[in-house]
Amino acid sequence: MPDLLFAEPHRDTERLLGEPADQVGRSARRTRIAAGLAGAVAVATVVSAWVAVAGRPDAAPPPAPTTESPTPSVAPSRTAGPTPSVQPSTPSTPGAGSGPPSAGTPPRSVPAAAMLRLADLPDDFRSLRSDVGGDWPLESLAVHCRDTSPSLLVGEVGRRDVRFDSQTDVLIERVTRHSGDAAATVMDNARRLVAGCVPNRPGDSLTLLADGLGGAESLLVGSVIEGEPGRLLLVRAGDLVAQVRLGDQATEHEARSYVRTVASRLCAGTDAC
Repeated sequence: MPDLLFAEPHRDTERLLGEPADQVGRSARRTRIAAGLAGAVAVATVVSAWVAVAGRPDAAPPPAPTTESPTPSVAPSRTAGPTPSVQPSTPSTPGAGSGPPSAGTPPRSVPAAAMLRLADLPDDFRSLRSDVGGDWPLESLAVHCRDTSPSLLVGEVGRRDVRFDSQTDVLIERVTRHSGDAAATVMDNARRLVAGCVPNRPGDSLTLLADGLGGAESLLVGSVIEGEPGRLLLVRAGDLVAQVRLGDQATEHEARSYVRTVASRLCAGTDAC
């Protein structure tokens, strides 16, 4: 019984292990031949294709595969919002006296060259002062008149005062600059003021003593206020008007000599001469 159980597997193993060597060799040779035939067929296919292409001179070689990367899609840009408007900045305006006026701008100040000097006065005048006060100008005297007087400040844009003292007398000058033709208006208003003044107090008076002295536009005004006499000289050159407080008893002849000097000095401060 045991011999029958092991006899069949033994025969199968013997059949596998006992295959002759020449059969194995023939199987290897058949494998190599099949591989060689497959290679020959591939070579023949390539040669046939080359011959076909070479036989057509006008045939172009197949296009090379593209290496260009695909164009990236561009997302639509976001629509920009409206640009905010920028308001133009307004340059600040320089204050008065911040610098010289620009070219073409009329001057607004009175230069020192337009004022009287010690050399223009008699020898007994020694000191020069700029701290001038009091109610000596013609517009200040107008407060003693009943009716409203025409203004002497029309178009005034600048002024300068100076005072000269001697042991016995005082001479004060004020020069004002006026815009446009206002200086001529000031002189006309001065004539009207003097002619139309009706004093508030009996005994006071304003009198036009002379007009047009020394070849310049000028006025010599005499006054008596609260019993005190006075002499006031007005001279115009261009846009400048000078008021000069002379001695209490100055004559027309003395006033004429001052008119020439004052007018000459004013011409140094205006282009009208």
